[in-house]
Amino acid sequence: MVKVILMQDVPKLGDAGTVQDVAPGYARNYLIPQGIASIATRGSIKQVEERQAAEAKKIAKQEEELRGLSERIQGTRIEIQVRAGEQGRLYGSITAADVADKLAAAVGEEIDRRKVDLDEPIRSLGEHEVTVRLVGRLTPTITVVAFDPEYVPEAEAPEAEAAEDETDEAVEEAE
Repeated sequence: MVKVILMQDVPKLGDAGTVQDVAPGYARNYLIPQGIASIATRGSIKQVEERQAAEAKKIAKQEEELRGLSERIQGTRIEIQVRAGEQGRLYGSITAADVADKLAAAVGEEIDRRKVDLDEPIRSLGEHEVTVRLVGRLTPTITVVAFDPEYVPEAEAPEAEAAEDETDEAVEEAE
């Protein structure tokens, strides 16, 4: 095994700036020629360790600053009014930017859309749990409720139609 320092994030291997053990051929034939990694020396390993220690201090300081915001965000319930079609599917979708805007209005502080962790946009009515990754270990969870005041679930629709039919018959009899 050869120790290399990654210059870029490599899926299933590691993040940029970390020291990894890889097979000699993988390092020699792919990582180093592509500029993705460089051979780790004692000096460069020491620099990486110092950089990681400084980064850890920076993250700890940011966590301390954002702890109050995290506590205000935790458990927040935001409601977003949308239009929905058949079976509760939305016309369009609710994106991370939409959630960040509503959340910022609810807590009174700017929230970056990139910190809202949505694997894919919300495309259905109902409650959805969403994680907000502020920094480090601060990851409060919020509830996003997508609702359409005009939407009537299909199970209730026949009852509503039956009530309308009875009303129409009563009007016709009165005439």
